[in-house]
Amino acid sequence: MSSSSPHEKMSPIELRATAGLAGIYGLRMLGMFIILPVFAFYAEHLPGGSNYTLVGIALGAYGLTQAVLQIPFGWLSDRFGRKPVIYVGLILFAVGSFIAASATDIYGVIFGRIIQGAGAISAAVMALAADLTREEHRTKAMAAIGMTIGATFALSLIIAPALNRLIGVPGIFVMTGVLALVAMTVVSRIVPDPVISRFHSDTEASVGRFGNVLRDPQLLRLDFGVFALHAVLMALWLVVPLSLRTAGLAADHHWQVYLPVLLVSMIMIIPAIIYGEKKAKLKQIFVISIAVLLVSQVLLAYTSDSLWGTATALLVFFAAFNLLEATLPSLISKIAPVGAKGTAIGIYSSVQFLGAFVGATAGGYLYQHHGSSALFAFCGILLALWLVFAATMKAPAAVRTRMYHVQEMDTGKASGLSRQLAALPGVHEALVLASEGVAYLKVDMSGFDEQGVVQLLGGEA
Repeated sequence: MSSSSPHEKMSPIELRATAGLAGIYGLRMLGMFIILPVFAFYAEHLPGGSNYTLVGIALGAYGLTQAVLQIPFGWLSDRFGRKPVIYVGLILFAVGSFIAASATDIYGVIFGRIIQGAGAISAAVMALAADLTREEHRTKAMAAIGMTIGATFALSLIIAPALNRLIGVPGIFVMTGVLALVAMTVVSRIVPDPVISRFHSDTEASVGRFGNVLRDPQLLRLDFGVFALHAVLMALWLVVPLSLRTAGLAADHHWQVYLPVLLVSMIMIIPAIIYGEKKAKLKQIFVISIAVLLVSQVLLAYTSDSLWGTATALLVFFAAFNLLEATLPSLISKIAPVGAKGTAIGIYSSVQFLGAFVGATAGGYLYQHHGSSALFAFCGILLALWLVFAATMKAPAAVRTRMYHVQEMDTGKASGLSRQLAALPGVHEALVLASEGVAYLKVDMSGFDEQGVVQLLGGEA
């Protein structure tokens, strides 16, 4: 076994790789999120922009190509290398941004957003992060990248109104295209080249694991959940900016609502996350959060003419949204088989982007033909279904995933070691993959005796 332990610090190379890849992920997601609070206003002045079905498609189009291409891009990175695939994805994203910036009608924006989404580098970035971090520190790297996504989303909502006033939506598209090109420099000069690049079951999707994951009713509940969550999020951006304007707040001052709402909502969820993890009450917190999200739809529907009412409804929404966004990946890790975690996450991420497309498109259609009440009803039905699915799911075991490096061995020896590890106290599931040189364990949150694992693996050296 590797002499390092989970308690050691990440090496300078690991820190550099994590910071660089988190920055790339953040820059790219900024380009996806930053138009959300301002696009409805821009579309009003575009030919075809009065058709809210088309506006919805323009908002969510990136999600469709992202959902379709994300896992294949990961597979291509296994064959052609991580960095070449990331370069291609960033170029596609930049090209899509420049097409959207130069568009003279809503159809041009839709085309640009489709190309933006085609730069689906998420899986390749995660695989490169796995190549560049030791097993003992990979969770930290993935957590850092995940936190960057949340921070980027919050930053986008806050700065978008001011940027819209200064450079307009076309300027924002140009800016995001330039940032994608800057990200290529980060990949080249800051992110190290991997010494060895191989498949990682904890971060990449495997064709052979698809059937197991797609037949798991618990994982399917979570997949529907993230689909509903992001469908609702995207649908709301068709009406919330307009509601704030109708309530008397000028578009370039909308940050005055978004900033305090996001800050307060993030503070509110910290005790719930800590309680849910430490007391093994994740399911209860999860179900309550979905119910609160459903309440927020009712509040948004009935307070659309009131600035304070809309702000309060948004606070309720984002408190529940941020908590669910943080909880869902944790639940995926707890429920997915240790050898299929990457596959489960890949499907989950693809369904998330598909939800963004469906939510924006359906929301635009409903708003165009039946008004905001139909849009909120659509969101409410999705959340009510999710609430039923979540309430009937099994409570996840209080476990966490640990990874350990192991020496080279044949498949038979790896199977025997898997059985020995699984028999240790506090170990719920164990899988040693000789091809990856990794032992994956699912262990108790408390009471796990790591020393037994260390001694057993050390005896194999």
